[in-house]
Amino acid sequence: MALPLSLAVVAVAVALAVTPGVGDAEQRAADFASAHHISGPSAAVPPRFAAALVATENSRFYSDVGVDPVSVARVAAARVSGRGDVGGATLEQQLVKQLYAGGSSDGVGRKAEQAVLAVKLYSRFDKDQILRMYASVVYFGHGYWGLDAASEGYFGRAPSQLSWGQAALLAGLLQAPSAYDPIRYPERACARQQHALLRLVATEQLSSRAAADAACAGHPLNGAGQAPRKQI
Repeated sequence: MALPLSLAVVAVAVALAVTPGVGDAEQRAADFASAHHISGPSAAVPPRFAAALVATENSRFYSDVGVDPVSVARVAAARVSGRGDVGGATLEQQLVKQLYAGGSSDGVGRKAEQAVLAVKLYSRFDKDQILRMYASVVYFGHGYWGLDAASEGYFGRAPSQLSWGQAALLAGLLQAPSAYDPIRYPERACARQQHALLRLVATEQLSSRAAADAACAGHPLNGAGQAPRKQI
């Protein structure tokens, strides 16, 4: 038992030593935003979107260390059983993929490196900083990179003014912006929004009644009286 543990410790130490640092993450996020003609990381991610994002994408975000052992175990079990990739990447891992791998995570070696960089990101930045960087570089569909552009583009309002339903819709889009496109596939978008709202209930961020009230009726983009800004 002692030998495998020692080898594991050595392996982690070597991985931390040979992978690059992440001190430039904020600059990379700003450069990414500039390249996509959007504003850089805003001062803070509004509470409603932050709650919807964490509940939907990484419910243990505030307690994990850049990687989530529970999700890692689930992914490993899925691979052994032949069920393929079931997800499980933390927000740090997703951010590393965008900033340091050009959006690619192919190969076991690449995934392992990104996991190490995610731990480094956790060690270097606080969770609010990570959320801010993440929200500025993710894609929401229809050319909208970053939360500010998506909020203004879909709803004509700043992120701080999003309703719970709108925040849940945007958080739900991140898994597959094309598949859940609220303009082309409103029914899919509503179903995905409902999933995000139920996750908010499950994580005790929203009551069942509030979630039901926030769910879209008809077209998901005008459920709160707002017309889509970008018709395609």
